[in-house]
Amino acid sequence: MNDRKDKKLFFRVRKQDRDAFLEAYDLYIDDIYRFVYFKIGNDEEAKDLVSAVFLRVWNQVQSKGLDESKSLKAFIYKIARNLVIDHYRQAKRPTLNIDDDEVSEPLADEGRSVETEMDKVSDLELIKRSLPKLKDEYREVILMHYIDELSFAEIAEITGKSRGNVRVMAFRALKALKDLIEEKK
Repeated sequence: MNDRKDKKLFFRVRKQDRDAFLEAYDLYIDDIYRFVYFKIGNDEEAKDLVSAVFLRVWNQVQSKGLDESKSLKAFIYKIARNLVIDHYRQAKRPTLNIDDDEVSEPLADEGRSVETEMDKVSDLELIKRSLPKLKDEYREVILMHYIDELSFAEIAEITGKSRGNVRVMAFRALKALKDLIEEKK
């Protein structure tokens, strides 16, 4: 979704437009689920948390509005991130598990060869096994920027860090991930 369309949707939701909220739900549900799932590692818990995310978003719209946010997408991610943090505080689980094989998206593309697909699957498995070994903040920035395609500005708004800090963190996270993958090859 382009920024202009997101802004229009943001203003409609801010005016407590239920149809706009449902549109935002449909638009962001998969991204938020993926974000939460990679942080939690459990399908059922991720679904429960995603439901809680959108419930909290709507409650926030009803009670306080969205004045402090710059984009709807960043606002939803910020709530998702905070709920994941709360989840871990309550569960007191120090590690994440993203090895659940239930969530796997098909990689087949008719325009690609089988060898290319096999290499891609192999690389994805290496990345999947290496992600939990990264620092939480590195894993988070990789998921938000490279998987969920959030901009550095949106990530900065979500995490409360500066845009430059997020950019540096992304660079360091990629380097750390690359180092981990190189060790395994």
